[in-house]
Amino acid sequence: MTEQCVFCDINEKYIVRESQNIITILSNPYLVKGHSLVMPRDHFERLNELPNWLIRELINEAIDVQNLLMERLGAPGCDLRQNYRPFLPQSRLKVNHLHFHILPRWPEDELYQKSMKYERDIFTDLTPEITKSLIEKLT
Repeated sequence: MTEQCVFCDINEKYIVRESQNIITILSNPYLVKGHSLVMPRDHFERLNELPNWLIRELINEAIDVQNLLMERLGAPGCDLRQNYRPFLPQSRLKVNHLHFHILPRWPEDELYQKSMKYERDIFTDLTPEITKSLIEKLT
């Protein structure tokens, strides 16, 4: 545990599911109703810090929570997100404890209406030059 990590000392009222190594909580604040966070109990900040067995357990829990949200809330879809942004200060919206966001999604839900519908305006097509440069750097 690191100093002042709210996820290392989570309030029990937010717990949806838990096991020996993984905990799932309701996100507070949330983006859409049912927004859940799946995380290891032990404090890690990056995926590459986890042993392989814990990565598998974490992903399996994310899949189970996705299925649970879709089944119980009637969501026709879900988003799965994991952010690593050490360049941002820790805050109420940014905690330095590895976690996955599982967001149940509905067509044109509030999240879509307020932000995601504008994403199409920021996508850029790959040019041959950018493609070549990135392939050279990544392979």
